Amino acid sequence: MITLDRLVNVLGGYGVRLGWSSVPRSTELRSVAIREGERAVAGDVFLAIGAATPSEAMRWAKSAHAILVLTRGDAEPMTFDEGAGVGAVMLVDDRLSWSEVAAIIYGLVLEGRETAAGRGPTDLFALADSVADTVGSPVVIHDALLRVLAYSRLQQHVDPAQVETILGRQTPDRLHALFHARGVFTHLANSDEPSFVEGDAESGVTGRMVVAVRSGRELMGSVWVACSEPLEDSRRAALAEGAQTVALHLLRSQASADLERQVESELVIRLLEGSVDSATAASKLGLPQSGLRVIALQASVGAKRDTALLLAFERATAGFGWSRPGRSALAGNTIYTVLPGEQAAVARRWVTGLEAALPEGVALLAGVSGPATVTDLAAARQEADECLALHESSPGSAAPAYDESWDD
Repeated sequence: MITLDRLVNVLGGYGVRLGWSSVPRSTELRSVAIREGERAVAGDVFLAIGAATPSEAMRWAKSAHAILVLTRGDAEPMTFDEGAGVGAVMLVDDRLSWSEVAAIIYGLVLEGRETAAGRGPTDLFALADSVADTVGSPVVIHDALLRVLAYSRLQQHVDPAQVETILGRQTPDRLHALFHARGVFTHLANSDEPSFVEGDAESGVTGRMVVAVRSGRELMGSVWVACSEPLEDSRRAALAEGAQTVALHLLRSQASADLERQVESELVIRLLEGSVDSATAASKLGLPQSGLRVIALQASVGAKRDTALLLAFERATAGFGWSRPGRSALAGNTIYTVLPGEQAAVARRWVTGLEAALPEGVALLAGVSGPATVTDLAAARQEADECLALHESSPGSAAPAYDESWDD
Protein backbone atom coordinates (compact mmCIF):
# COMPACT_ATOMS: atom_id res chain seq x y z
CA MET A 1 0.00 0.00 0.00
CA ILE A 2 1.12 3.55 -0.76
CA THR A 3 -0.62 6.92 -0.73
CA LEU A 4 -1.14 8.90 -3.91
CA ASP A 5 1.02 11.67 -2.48
CA ARG A 6 3.96 9.35 -1.91
CA LEU A 7 3.62 7.80 -5.34
CA VAL A 8 3.49 11.19 -7.05
CA ASN A 9 6.58 12.40 -5.17
CA VAL A 10 8.64 9.31 -5.95
CA LEU A 11 7.60 8.97 -9.60
CA GLY A 12 8.31 12.66 -10.17
CA GLY A 13 12.00 11.84 -10.02
CA TYR A 14 11.67 9.38 -12.89
CA GLY A 15 9.91 11.43 -15.54
CA VAL A 16 6.29 10.79 -14.50
CA ARG A 17 4.20 13.86 -13.67
CA LEU A 18 0.76 14.36 -12.23
CA GLY A 19 -1.51 15.65 -14.99
CA TRP A 20 -4.74 15.96 -13.05
CA SER A 21 -6.34 14.83 -9.80
CA SER A 22 -9.74 15.11 -8.16
CA VAL A 23 -9.02 12.86 -5.18
CA PRO A 24 -7.12 13.68 -1.96
CA ARG A 25 -3.36 13.12 -2.04
CA SER A 26 -3.86 10.94 1.06
CA THR A 27 -5.84 8.38 -1.01
CA GLU A 28 -4.44 4.87 -0.44
CA LEU A 29 -3.48 2.70 -3.42
CA ARG A 30 -3.40 -1.04 -2.79
CA SER A 31 -3.43 -2.83 -6.16
CA VAL A 32 -2.07 -2.59 -9.71
CA ALA A 33 -3.72 -3.68 -12.97
CA ILE A 34 -3.10 -3.75 -16.72
CA ARG A 35 -5.40 -4.55 -19.62
CA GLU A 36 -5.58 -8.24 -20.48
CA GLY A 37 -6.92 -8.81 -23.95
CA GLU A 38 -10.29 -7.12 -24.23
CA ARG A 39 -10.83 -6.79 -20.51
CA ALA A 40 -9.32 -4.50 -17.91
CA VAL A 41 -8.69 -6.24 -14.61
CA ALA A 42 -9.74 -4.14 -11.61
CA GLY A 43 -7.02 -2.30 -9.69
CA ASP A 44 -6.37 1.00 -7.92
CA VAL A 45 -3.43 1.87 -10.20
CA PHE A 46 -3.94 1.18 -13.90
CA LEU A 47 -1.02 1.05 -16.34
CA ALA A 48 -2.44 1.95 -19.76
CA ILE A 49 0.10 -0.08 -21.71
CA GLY A 50 -0.79 -0.13 -25.39
CA ALA A 51 -3.39 2.63 -25.27
CA ALA A 52 -3.33 4.54 -28.56
CA THR A 53 -4.47 7.80 -26.97
CA PRO A 54 -4.96 9.22 -23.47
CA SER A 55 -8.71 9.09 -24.08
CA GLU A 56 -8.52 5.35 -24.66
CA ALA A 57 -6.39 5.01 -21.54
CA MET A 58 -9.07 6.82 -19.54
CA ARG A 59 -11.79 4.50 -20.85
CA TRP A 60 -9.76 1.42 -19.95
CA ALA A 61 -9.01 2.78 -16.49
CA LYS A 62 -12.66 3.60 -15.87
CA SER A 63 -13.67 0.02 -16.71
CA ALA A 64 -10.98 -1.21 -14.30
CA HIS A 65 -12.44 0.99 -11.52
CA ALA A 66 -9.00 2.57 -11.15
CA ILE A 67 -8.24 5.52 -8.90
CA LEU A 68 -5.09 6.44 -10.82
CA VAL A 69 -4.14 5.85 -14.45
CA LEU A 70 -0.65 6.15 -15.94
CA THR A 71 -0.51 6.91 -19.65
CA ARG A 72 1.63 8.52 -22.32
CA GLY A 73 0.64 12.14 -22.63
CA ASP A 74 1.98 13.62 -25.85
CA ALA A 75 -0.29 12.04 -28.45
CA GLU A 76 -3.17 14.51 -28.15
CA PRO A 77 -4.26 17.54 -26.09
CA MET A 78 -5.60 16.39 -22.74
CA THR A 79 -8.53 17.75 -20.77
CA PHE A 80 -9.88 16.20 -17.59
CA ASP A 81 -12.97 16.59 -15.45
CA GLU A 82 -14.59 14.87 -12.51
CA GLY A 83 -16.87 12.91 -14.84
CA ALA A 84 -13.88 11.07 -16.28
CA GLY A 85 -14.45 8.18 -13.90
CA VAL A 86 -10.81 8.22 -12.76
CA GLY A 87 -9.49 10.06 -9.73
CA ALA A 88 -6.04 11.02 -11.02
CA VAL A 89 -3.91 10.88 -14.16
CA MET A 90 -0.12 10.67 -14.36
CA LEU A 91 1.76 11.21 -17.62
CA VAL A 92 4.76 9.02 -18.40
CA ASP A 93 7.79 10.47 -20.19
CA ASP A 94 8.54 8.74 -23.50
CA ARG A 95 12.11 8.07 -22.38
CA LEU A 96 10.85 5.80 -19.59
CA SER A 97 9.86 2.33 -20.77
CA TRP A 98 6.70 0.61 -19.54
CA SER A 99 8.90 -2.15 -18.11
CA GLU A 100 10.65 0.40 -15.93
CA VAL A 101 7.37 2.01 -14.90
CA ALA A 102 5.91 -1.38 -13.97
CA ALA A 103 8.99 -2.28 -11.92
CA ILE A 104 8.65 0.90 -9.88
CA ILE A 105 4.87 0.72 -9.46
CA TYR A 106 4.70 -2.93 -8.45
CA GLY A 107 7.59 -2.43 -6.04
CA LEU A 108 6.01 0.57 -4.32
CA VAL A 109 2.35 -0.44 -4.29
CA LEU A 110 2.57 -4.17 -3.68
CA GLU A 111 5.79 -4.25 -1.67
CA GLY A 112 5.42 -0.95 0.17
CA ARG A 113 5.83 -2.62 3.56
CA GLU A 114 9.30 -3.85 2.63
CA THR A 115 11.86 -1.23 1.73
CA ALA A 116 14.52 -1.58 -0.90
CA ALA A 117 17.05 -1.59 1.91
CA GLY A 118 15.43 -4.72 3.25
CA ARG A 119 14.79 -6.51 -0.02
CA GLY A 120 17.36 -5.17 -2.43
CA PRO A 121 20.59 -6.88 -1.40
CA THR A 122 19.07 -10.36 -1.08
CA ASP A 123 17.33 -10.12 -4.45
CA LEU A 124 20.41 -8.69 -6.14
CA PHE A 125 22.71 -11.46 -4.92
CA ALA A 126 20.21 -14.01 -6.25
CA LEU A 127 20.18 -12.15 -9.55
CA ALA A 128 23.99 -12.21 -9.67
CA ASP A 129 23.85 -15.98 -9.14
CA SER A 130 21.34 -16.31 -11.97
CA VAL A 131 23.49 -14.32 -14.41
CA ALA A 132 26.61 -16.27 -13.37
CA ASP A 133 24.84 -19.58 -13.95
CA THR A 134 23.74 -18.43 -17.40
CA VAL A 135 27.12 -17.14 -18.61
CA GLY A 136 29.12 -19.79 -16.75
CA SER A 137 31.51 -17.37 -15.04
CA PRO A 138 31.70 -15.35 -11.80
CA VAL A 139 29.73 -12.10 -11.76
CA VAL A 140 30.02 -8.86 -9.79
CA ILE A 141 27.39 -6.09 -9.97
CA HIS A 142 28.60 -2.52 -9.39
CA ASP A 143 26.80 0.78 -8.98
CA ALA A 144 27.66 3.86 -11.04
CA LEU A 145 30.53 4.70 -8.65
CA LEU A 146 32.01 1.18 -9.01
CA ARG A 147 31.00 0.15 -5.51
CA VAL A 148 30.12 -3.53 -5.19
CA LEU A 149 26.38 -4.11 -4.89
CA ALA A 150 26.33 -7.91 -5.19
CA TYR A 151 28.35 -10.86 -6.44
CA SER A 152 27.63 -14.44 -7.38
CA ARG A 153 28.41 -17.50 -5.28
CA LEU A 154 30.63 -18.75 -8.09
CA GLN A 155 33.86 -17.00 -6.99
CA GLN A 156 36.16 -19.90 -6.07
CA HIS A 157 38.70 -19.50 -8.87
CA VAL A 158 38.60 -15.80 -9.62
CA ASP A 159 41.71 -13.68 -10.08
CA PRO A 160 43.31 -11.66 -7.25
CA ALA A 161 41.83 -8.39 -8.54
CA GLN A 162 38.28 -9.74 -8.24
CA VAL A 163 38.94 -10.97 -4.70
CA GLU A 164 40.36 -7.57 -3.72
CA THR A 165 37.37 -5.80 -5.25
CA ILE A 166 34.82 -7.95 -3.40
CA LEU A 167 36.62 -7.71 -0.05
CA GLY A 168 37.03 -3.94 -0.38
CA ARG A 169 33.45 -3.52 -1.62
CA GLN A 170 34.67 -1.25 -4.42
CA THR A 171 37.06 -1.19 -7.37
CA PRO A 172 40.61 -0.41 -6.15
CA ASP A 173 42.20 2.78 -7.47
CA ARG A 174 44.84 0.95 -9.54
CA LEU A 175 42.15 -1.09 -11.31
CA HIS A 176 40.08 2.03 -11.83
CA ALA A 177 43.10 3.62 -13.53
CA LEU A 178 43.63 0.51 -15.66
CA PHE A 179 40.03 0.36 -16.83
CA HIS A 180 40.03 4.09 -17.52
CA ALA A 181 43.14 3.75 -19.66
CA ARG A 182 41.50 0.87 -21.57
CA GLY A 183 38.49 3.05 -22.38
CA VAL A 184 36.06 0.94 -20.35
CA PHE A 185 34.21 3.86 -18.77
CA THR A 186 33.84 5.64 -22.09
CA HIS A 187 32.29 2.47 -23.49
CA LEU A 188 29.91 2.12 -20.54
CA ALA A 189 28.80 5.73 -20.92
CA ASN A 190 27.98 5.33 -24.62
CA SER A 191 27.02 1.73 -25.33
CA ASP A 192 24.70 -0.99 -24.06
CA GLU A 193 26.74 -3.73 -25.74
CA PRO A 194 29.01 -6.02 -23.67
CA SER A 195 32.72 -5.28 -24.07
CA PHE A 196 35.77 -7.44 -23.40
CA VAL A 197 38.66 -6.08 -21.33
CA GLU A 198 41.99 -7.82 -21.90
CA GLY A 199 43.78 -9.23 -18.87
CA ASP A 200 46.69 -7.52 -17.13
CA ALA A 201 49.02 -9.78 -15.18
CA GLU A 202 50.62 -6.92 -13.27
CA SER A 203 47.21 -5.85 -11.94
CA GLY A 204 46.05 -9.41 -11.24
CA VAL A 205 43.29 -9.29 -13.87
CA THR A 206 42.79 -12.30 -16.12
CA GLY A 207 40.12 -10.56 -18.20
CA ARG A 208 36.62 -9.12 -17.92
CA MET A 209 33.43 -8.92 -19.90
CA VAL A 210 31.51 -5.81 -18.85
CA VAL A 211 28.13 -4.37 -19.78
CA ALA A 212 26.32 -1.21 -18.73
CA VAL A 213 23.23 -1.25 -16.53
CA ARG A 214 21.08 1.60 -17.74
CA SER A 215 17.65 3.13 -17.19
CA GLY A 216 16.85 5.26 -20.21
CA ARG A 217 19.95 7.39 -20.60
CA GLU A 218 21.04 7.12 -16.97
CA LEU A 219 23.97 4.82 -16.22
CA MET A 220 22.96 3.05 -13.01
CA GLY A 221 25.83 0.58 -12.78
CA SER A 222 27.53 -2.28 -14.58
CA VAL A 223 27.82 -6.06 -14.60
CA TRP A 224 31.33 -7.57 -14.70
CA VAL A 225 32.11 -11.16 -15.66
CA ALA A 226 35.53 -12.67 -14.90
CA CYS A 227 36.72 -14.46 -18.05
CA SER A 228 40.01 -14.87 -19.91
CA GLU A 229 38.47 -14.47 -23.37
CA PRO A 230 35.34 -12.87 -24.86
CA LEU A 231 32.06 -14.68 -24.24
CA GLU A 232 30.62 -16.50 -27.23
CA ASP A 233 27.44 -15.15 -28.81
CA SER A 234 24.76 -16.92 -26.75
CA ARG A 235 26.43 -16.14 -23.42
CA ARG A 236 27.12 -12.60 -24.57
CA ALA A 237 23.42 -12.16 -25.34
CA ALA A 238 22.52 -13.67 -21.95
CA LEU A 239 24.79 -11.12 -20.25
CA ALA A 240 23.12 -8.23 -22.06
CA GLU A 241 19.69 -9.57 -21.10
CA GLY A 242 20.82 -10.02 -17.51
CA ALA A 243 21.95 -6.38 -17.40
CA GLN A 244 18.44 -5.28 -18.37
CA THR A 245 16.99 -7.32 -15.50
CA VAL A 246 19.52 -5.78 -13.11
CA ALA A 247 18.46 -2.32 -14.33
CA LEU A 248 14.81 -3.01 -13.50
CA HIS A 249 15.79 -4.28 -10.07
CA LEU A 250 17.96 -1.24 -9.32
CA LEU A 251 15.24 1.09 -10.56
CA ARG A 252 12.68 -0.48 -8.24
CA SER A 253 15.15 -0.48 -5.36
CA GLN A 254 16.04 3.14 -5.96
CA ALA A 255 12.39 4.15 -5.99
CA SER A 256 11.70 2.30 -2.75
CA ALA A 257 14.84 3.75 -1.18
CA ASP A 258 13.72 7.24 -2.20
CA LEU A 259 10.39 6.58 -0.49
CA GLU A 260 12.10 5.32 2.66
CA ARG A 261 14.34 8.38 2.77
CA GLN A 262 11.33 10.67 2.41
CA VAL A 263 9.53 9.06 5.32
CA GLU A 264 12.65 9.03 7.49
CA SER A 265 13.58 12.62 6.65
CA GLU A 266 10.13 13.96 7.41
CA LEU A 267 10.04 12.28 10.81
CA VAL A 268 13.56 13.42 11.71
CA ILE A 269 12.89 17.04 10.69
CA ARG A 270 9.65 17.11 12.66
CA LEU A 271 11.48 15.65 15.67
CA LEU A 272 14.20 18.29 15.43
CA GLU A 273 11.57 21.01 15.17
CA GLY A 274 9.67 19.62 18.15
CA SER A 275 6.46 19.53 16.12
CA VAL A 276 5.35 15.92 16.68
CA ASP A 277 4.77 13.50 19.50
CA SER A 278 8.43 12.75 20.13
CA ALA A 279 7.94 9.34 21.72
CA THR A 280 5.81 8.08 18.82
CA ALA A 281 8.13 9.51 16.16
CA ALA A 282 11.20 8.01 17.83
CA SER A 283 9.46 4.65 18.00
CA LYS A 284 8.64 4.78 14.28
CA LEU A 285 12.28 5.58 13.56
CA GLY A 286 13.54 2.80 15.82
CA LEU A 287 15.32 5.25 18.13
CA PRO A 288 15.58 5.00 21.94
CA GLN A 289 13.96 7.66 24.12
CA SER A 290 17.23 8.90 25.60
CA GLY A 291 20.99 8.78 25.15
CA LEU A 292 20.84 10.53 21.76
CA ARG A 293 23.09 13.02 20.02
CA VAL A 294 22.39 15.19 17.00
CA ILE A 295 25.09 15.53 14.35
CA ALA A 296 24.99 18.50 11.96
CA LEU A 297 27.10 17.84 8.88
CA GLN A 298 28.08 19.61 5.67
CA ALA A 299 30.05 18.22 2.72
CA SER A 300 31.90 19.84 -0.16
CA VAL A 301 34.38 19.24 -2.96
CA GLY A 302 36.36 22.45 -3.20
CA ALA A 303 33.81 25.24 -3.56
CA LYS A 304 31.09 22.86 -4.75
CA ARG A 305 28.59 21.67 -2.15
CA ASP A 306 25.46 20.32 -3.78
CA THR A 307 26.81 17.10 -5.31
CA ALA A 308 28.94 16.25 -2.28
CA LEU A 309 26.05 16.92 0.10
CA LEU A 310 23.65 14.67 -1.82
CA LEU A 311 26.27 11.93 -2.01
CA ALA A 312 26.91 12.17 1.74
CA PHE A 313 23.17 11.97 2.41
CA GLU A 314 22.87 8.91 0.17
CA ARG A 315 25.68 7.20 2.06
CA ALA A 316 24.26 8.22 5.45
CA THR A 317 20.92 6.63 4.60
CA ALA A 318 22.16 3.60 2.65
CA GLY A 319 21.65 0.02 3.80
CA PHE A 320 19.14 -1.77 5.98
CA GLY A 321 17.13 0.59 8.17
CA TRP A 322 17.72 -1.57 11.22
CA SER A 323 21.44 -1.89 10.46
CA ARG A 324 22.02 1.88 10.49
CA PRO A 325 22.41 3.29 13.99
CA GLY A 326 21.32 6.81 13.04
CA ARG A 327 18.35 8.41 11.33
CA SER A 328 19.03 11.30 8.98
CA ALA A 329 17.39 14.23 7.20
CA LEU A 330 18.58 16.80 4.70
CA ALA A 331 17.61 20.39 5.49
CA GLY A 332 19.03 23.14 3.29
CA ASN A 333 22.77 22.57 3.02
CA THR A 334 23.03 20.49 6.21
CA ILE A 335 22.52 16.81 6.99
CA TYR A 336 21.14 16.15 10.47
CA THR A 337 21.55 12.71 11.99
CA VAL A 338 20.01 11.60 15.28
CA LEU A 339 22.39 8.98 16.65
CA PRO A 340 22.04 6.76 19.73
CA GLY A 341 25.08 7.03 22.02
CA GLU A 342 25.86 8.82 25.26
CA GLN A 343 29.53 9.36 24.39
CA ALA A 344 30.73 11.92 21.85
CA ALA A 345 33.26 9.36 20.60
CA VAL A 346 30.39 7.32 19.14
CA ALA A 347 29.27 10.28 17.03
CA ARG A 348 32.83 11.02 15.91
CA ARG A 349 33.28 7.40 14.79
CA TRP A 350 30.08 7.71 12.77
CA VAL A 351 31.40 10.86 11.06
CA THR A 352 34.75 9.18 10.38
CA GLY A 353 33.02 6.13 8.91
CA LEU A 354 30.87 8.28 6.64
CA GLU A 355 33.90 10.21 5.43
CA ALA A 356 35.72 6.96 4.65
CA ALA A 357 32.77 5.81 2.52
CA LEU A 358 32.88 8.94 0.33
CA PRO A 359 35.09 9.46 -2.73
CA GLU A 360 38.50 10.99 -2.24
CA GLY A 361 38.37 14.78 -2.18
CA VAL A 362 35.05 15.13 -0.36
CA ALA A 363 35.55 17.23 2.78
CA LEU A 364 33.23 16.99 5.78
CA LEU A 365 32.50 19.47 8.54
CA ALA A 366 30.47 18.32 11.52
CA GLY A 367 29.20 19.41 14.90
CA VAL A 368 27.90 17.15 17.67
CA SER A 369 25.31 18.07 20.30
CA GLY A 370 25.44 17.07 23.91
CA PRO A 371 23.47 14.01 25.13
CA ALA A 372 19.71 14.44 24.75
CA THR A 373 16.36 12.75 25.18
CA VAL A 374 13.82 12.71 22.36
CA THR A 375 12.03 15.69 23.93
CA ASP A 376 15.26 17.73 23.87
CA LEU A 377 16.17 17.22 20.20
CA ALA A 378 15.17 20.73 19.08
CA ALA A 379 17.69 22.20 21.53
CA ALA A 380 20.22 19.52 20.58
CA ARG A 381 19.93 20.61 16.94
CA GLN A 382 20.92 24.15 17.94
CA GLU A 383 23.89 22.76 19.86
CA ALA A 384 24.98 20.75 16.81
CA ASP A 385 24.67 23.83 14.58
CA GLU A 386 26.86 25.84 16.97
CA CYS A 387 29.50 23.11 16.97
CA LEU A 388 29.35 22.88 13.17
CA ALA A 389 30.13 26.59 12.99
CA LEU A 390 32.99 25.98 15.42
CA HIS A 391 34.37 23.21 13.20
CA GLU A 392 34.35 25.57 10.20
CA SER A 393 36.99 27.66 11.97
CA SER A 394 39.25 24.63 12.48
CA PRO A 395 38.76 22.18 9.58
CA GLY A 396 40.87 19.06 9.79
CA SER A 397 40.33 18.66 13.52
CA ALA A 398 37.91 16.21 15.13
CA ALA A 399 34.25 17.20 15.10
CA PRO A 400 33.60 19.28 18.25
CA ALA A 401 30.95 18.15 20.74
CA TYR A 402 28.85 20.67 22.66
CA ASP A 403 29.47 19.22 26.10
CA GLU A 404 33.24 19.25 25.48
CA SER A 405 33.46 22.77 24.04
CA TRP A 406 32.55 25.06 26.90
CA ASP A 407 35.76 27.09 26.53
CA ASP A 408 35.62 27.50 22.73
